[in-house]
Amino acid sequence: MKTTKRMAPFLQSLGGAAIGLAACVLPAQAADKPQPTRPNVVVILLDDVGFSDISSFGSEVPTPNIDALANGGLSFTQFYNTARCSPSRASLLTGTYPHQAGLGHLEGVDIPGSKGLRSKLLDRVVTLAEVAKSTGYYTAMAGKWHVGIGHGVGPWQRGFDRSLTSAFGSLYYPGQAQPPATRFLYIDGEKVPTRSPSVGKGRWYASDMFVEWQTKFVHEAQAQRKPFFLYMPFTAAHFPLMAPPEDVARFKGRYMRGWEVIRRERFERQKALGIIAADAELPPPLPNTYDWDKLSAADKDSFDTMMAVYAAVMSHVDRSIGTLVRNIEQAGELDNTLILFMCDNGGNAESGPDGRLAGKGAPGSAQSNVWAGMNWATLQNTPFRYFKHFTEEGGIATPFIAYWPRGIAPALRGTKVRDPGHLIDVMPTLVDVTGAAYPAKFGGHEIIPMQGRSMAPAFSGKPLSRDRPLFWEHEGNRAVRDGRWKLVARFRQPWQLFDMNADRAELHDLAAGEADRVVRMARQWDEWAAASDVDPWDEAYDNHLKSRVRMNWGGADTIQRPEAVVK
Repeated sequence: MKTTKRMAPFLQSLGGAAIGLAACVLPAQAADKPQPTRPNVVVILLDDVGFSDISSFGSEVPTPNIDALANGGLSFTQFYNTARCSPSRASLLTGTYPHQAGLGHLEGVDIPGSKGLRSKLLDRVVTLAEVAKSTGYYTAMAGKWHVGIGHGVGPWQRGFDRSLTSAFGSLYYPGQAQPPATRFLYIDGEKVPTRSPSVGKGRWYASDMFVEWQTKFVHEAQAQRKPFFLYMPFTAAHFPLMAPPEDVARFKGRYMRGWEVIRRERFERQKALGIIAADAELPPPLPNTYDWDKLSAADKDSFDTMMAVYAAVMSHVDRSIGTLVRNIEQAGELDNTLILFMCDNGGNAESGPDGRLAGKGAPGSAQSNVWAGMNWATLQNTPFRYFKHFTEEGGIATPFIAYWPRGIAPALRGTKVRDPGHLIDVMPTLVDVTGAAYPAKFGGHEIIPMQGRSMAPAFSGKPLSRDRPLFWEHEGNRAVRDGRWKLVARFRQPWQLFDMNADRAELHDLAAGEADRVVRMARQWDEWAAASDVDPWDEAYDNHLKSRVRMNWGGADTIQRPEAVVK
C-alpha cells in the first residue's frame, strides 16, 4: 500500500518497526480540508497491565506503536489508577472518585444501604461522553464497559452515540470457552451473539475487531462534520489470556531464565530510560514467591508458556493501537487528535504463585484458560511491590501517555512528566481542551464536582499543581498522596509513610519518625472517606473469596508448590 505524506510522521516515529495497515482504513481526505479548532479525543485503556509492561517503560516485549506515542508526546511517570477494574473505569469516565460514582468495588457488589457500593454509574455523576456530546462532539466506544450493564446502565444510556461493548470484558474471540459471559456483546444497546456477522467477519481477534469499529466511528464523525470523542477500553491483557498462535510462538522460550532475572533487567532498563531514579532500589521478592531454581523443568516450561501468552497479548494490542493511529492519520485527523493512553490497575496476581495453564485448547486459544499469576505479575509491576487490589504502587501506578501533534509543544515531545496524575484528571483535561462546560446539574440531577485538575498545562511545559491530596480506598486498602509523601495501609493494618521522591518502591517506612505527619494525613483520609461515601469494607462483600482468607496476591488460591517458595 502506498504511504501518504500524512502517514509519514507516525510511521517514521516507529523507526521502521511499523506493521502494515489493516484492511479497514479510511480514504485520505483532501489536503485543504479545514480542521476543527476543537481537538478530537481518543482515550485508550488497557486492562490488568503493569507499570513496566510497555517497552518505553522497561519491558522486553516490543511495543513500538505505543512507544511512538510516547516519543511524539509526553510520558507521565507518576500516574495513578484506583487499583481495580470497575472503580478505575468509573473514575476515568466521570472525573470523580469511584465511590462517588457508585462503583467502590466491581459491578456485582451492590450493598443495601450503601451509597458507594452500588454496582453501576449513578445519576449524580456525568460521563466524558455526556460532557463531550453536550458541546457538539460525536461520541463512541468499542470495548469493555463493566460499570453497570447488568444493572441497567449501558454506554448507550450515558452519552455514547454509538457503542459496541462487552459487559464485563475477558472477550478475545467469538464463541470462546472462558468465561460464558463473553459469548455475547451489545451494539448500541442490542444484545447480539459474538458469532453474529454484525460484530465482525470470520474468526476475529478482539483487539483488531475493536479497532475496526472505532475506524467506522471516525468515518461517521467525519460524515457528520463533528469532532469525535472515542473511548477504547481494550480487553488486553485481562484473564483468561488469549492470543493468536503465531503471536504466542514468537515469545515461547523467552522466559525460561525466570522472573527474577528478567525483572532485574527491566529494572536496569527503567533506570537507563529515566522512568525511575538512577539510585532506585529493587524490592526483594514478596512472601509466597517461587524460587525459579527450585522448579522442575516441566514447571519452568509451563510458567514460560503463561508469560509467552501474556507477552503475545501485549504485542498484539500494541499492533492494533498502531493500526488505529494510522487509520486516524490516513483520515487526515491525527494532527488535531489528543490520544490518552492508560491502564486500569497494576499487574494481576489473582491466581496466586501458580498461575493457571488450563483448558482444552492450545495455550492462548479460545478454548484455553491462562492466567499469568503472582510471580509474573511481580515482573509486570517492576520495580514496585504488590498488585491489583492493593494501594501500594504496584496496584495503582501505571503508565500514562499523552500524544497530540497540534497541542503539545514540539520541544517537549518525547519528554517525561514527573508530577503526579490520576484518572480523576482526565475529565478536567477534556473540559479544558474541548471548551466544554462541566454541569452542576444534568438530567434533573445534582452533579458531583470534578475531583481532579487538568493535565493540559503539561502540554506546554508548565507544572501540574494540585490543591488537595489524592486518595484511595479499595477492599479496605487505603492511601493518601500529598506531594512527596504517601501514607498507605493494607486492610486492618497500621499506616505506613513513604517519601516518594526518595523511595518510590516503598521500602523504608518513616511513620515512626513522622508521627505528626501520619496523624495529619490519616485525618485527611478520614475526612475524604466520610465526604466521598466510602463505606467500611467487609471481606464478605467479595463473593470471589467464598469465605476464604485473602492472600498477599489478592486472591485465595491454595499454593500448589510450597517446596518452591523463596525462603
